[in-house]
Amino acid sequence: MAADMTLVKKLRDQTGISILECKKALEDTDNKFDQAVELLRKKGFEKAKAKASREARQGAVGSYIHNTNKIGVMLELGCETDFVAKNEDFKGLLKDIAMQIAAMNPKYISKDNVPAAIIDKEKEIYREQLKSSGKPDNVIEKIIEGKLAKFFNEACVLYQPFFKEDKYTIEQLIAEKIHKLGENIVIKRFVRYEVGEEL
Repeated sequence: MAADMTLVKKLRDQTGISILECKKALEDTDNKFDQAVELLRKKGFEKAKAKASREARQGAVGSYIHNTNKIGVMLELGCETDFVAKNEDFKGLLKDIAMQIAAMNPKYISKDNVPAAIIDKEKEIYREQLKSSGKPDNVIEKIIEGKLAKFFNEACVLYQPFFKEDKYTIEQLIAEKIHKLGENIVIKRFVRYEVGEEL
C-alpha cells in the first residue's frame, strides 16, 4: 500500500527520521501510524546496536539543578563528532538524562558498571530471604536471577523507564537519538548530589 503523505509528514515531524524511512515504515504497516512509530523504534534500536562499537570521543558535559536547589547532577554524554555534540537534539537528550538521574537516583550506568561485590551481596540477600521457602535449589536460582534483573532495572539508568514517558527506557531513548543523528551516543559518567546525602 502506498504511504499517505500526510502521515509521512506527521511521522517525520514526530520522530525526526528521514522522509524515506518514514514513508517505508508507513508502507510496511499499511499506513497504521502507531505501528509505523513502533517499527521505526525497533529499527532505531537495531541501528544503535550496529553503531555501538564506534568510539564516542566527542560529546558534552551537562548539568541539572532541581528547582528546590537540593539535588544536582553532572553528566558526560559522548558522541562521535563535535557537530552532533552541538545539535539541539543531543543537548535535549543530555538534559533529559540529567533530569532522569536527578529524579530516579540510579547508582550505575548499566549492569556492566555494577561491581561484582555488589552483585554478590544482592545474591546473598536474596538467597537468605529464600532459604526457608522450601523451594528446590534450581527454582531458587531462577528467582534470584529475576530479583537481580529487577535490581539492575532500578539501579542502572539505562534500564529505567524514562520519567517523562515511561513506555520507553533510557536505553531506548538513546537508541532513537542514535537512529536520528546517525552516531553512537553513550553515557560516559555522572554524579548526583543531594543535600544531606553522604558521598
